Formats: sequence, structure tokens, C-alpha cells
Amino acid sequence: MKPHDRSHFNHPHCEPFHFEGSEHGILLIHGFTGSVSHMRPLGEALRDKGYTARGINLPGHALDEQAMKASNWQQWLQAAKEAVLDMKETCQTVAVCGLSMGGLLALLIAEQMKPDACIAISAPMATKNRFISFAGLAAPFYPRMAWRSQGERHTGLDSAYDYGYSGFPTKSVADLRRLIRLARQNLFAVNCPVLCVQSEADETVWAGSAEYIINNVASERCRKLWLKGVPHVCTISGALPVIAETIDGFLREGR
Repeated sequence: MKPHDRSHFNHPHCEPFHFEGSEHGILLIHGFTGSVSHMRPLGEALRDKGYTARGINLPGHALDEQAMKASNWQQWLQAAKEAVLDMKETCQTVAVCGLSMGGLLALLIAEQMKPDACIAISAPMATKNRFISFAGLAAPFYPRMAWRSQGERHTGLDSAYDYGYSGFPTKSVADLRRLIRLARQNLFAVNCPVLCVQSEADETVWAGSAEYIINNVASERCRKLWLKGVPHVCTISGALPVIAETIDGFLREGR
């Protein structure tokens, strides 16, 4: 698939959001090559349950692939950490919730900043794509990789919220791999409550990822929501209501 230009993201669903609610806040972080649109329906659902919900676009995302090529994992993590600090100024509690790579960032924040809770959705402790392991060697020969065709990759997703890149700079895979390694090696430092959400139909993430996270964090309170029949970007799938309901119940349980 050809790269999208910046006009692709000229839609209100791609705009960062801040839904004002109670003193209980939750930061929502999208994934690799995605945009805040993937988290907007969840943010709206959590707002309706009374939360202050904020969603950001990570550096290099929701622009064009050249912007992504110029960004890196340190910038992505720093942007998420700054958003947490901003929310702490007005919220009594702040939970971090991330999808896919955003889940890795949420785990790193849990390791480094001690939020009130961490929700990792489709967060990879390893991936099913073998190319990930060799992307560094391939980058000089294949500077860009395209995702699978629109129909094949996006089945079961709400197209009204599905805004992301059609491919990615191959060099950026090294940043994704670095985040996976960092999140894995320091899980022992996570001691806040942790909720992991994963689908058995996830075509991207190693099936044992959620279990690995739960088994290796130091948290006393861990939960897992195991979904069936929904794809990787489950936040814009038919599973959205149960995801929002489970997050709400999990956070209320800890108050």
C-alpha cells in the first residue's frame, strides 16, 4: 500500500482529546504507526463512566511516515510521561492505558513513575512477525514496509476510527524492539495494579504476552481479560463495551 499523506489525518477523530470528568484520570496511548483515533472510542466510554480521559498522538504519528522516521522510542516514552505529569496536576489518581506499543509505554511508565494502575492492551512481549527480528539488517535494502491490504488487516474494526499509517519506516522497528526488551526486563519494578487485555485472535502479538506480564510483575493485584474473535486493535472492535466495563470495574475495585 502507498503511504498516506498528512491530509489522511485531517479528521476530528485524529485530534488529541481531553474529556473532563472526575478526579480519577486515565491516559490512553495508541500503538506503533497508529493514532489517537484508535483510543478515542475507549476514551468516550470511560468519560461516560465518569473518568477524566486523555488521549495523545505520539511524536511522529498522525502526520506522515517521514515524520515517524525522524522520531524514536525515547521521544514516544517522554511524550507519554509528560502527559502523565500533566494529568497528575489536576487528577487525584492517574492510570495509564496503552494499546500494543502503547501498552509497552504504559508498562515502562508503571516501572518508572508509579501510576495508580496500568492497563496493557494487546501489549507484545514478543511478536508473531519474524521480520521484526531482522528488520535492522533489512533496512538498507527495504527502507519501507507496507502493512497487509486494507481489507485483510482491518476486518472487524470500526473504519470510522481506524486511522494509521499504511506502512512504516523499517528502521523504526528497532525502536519497537527496544521497547519490548525494556518492558520485559524491568517488569519486576511494576508494583501498581495491572490489567492485561488480549485476544486469542490477535494476529500480531505472541499469545503468551498477557500471561508473561502478569507472571513477572511485582503487583499484588493483577487481572487478565481474555477476548475471543477480535483483532489486535481491539479498542475499535465489537469488544469495546466489555473492555471499558472491565477497566471501570478494575479501577473501582482498587479505590
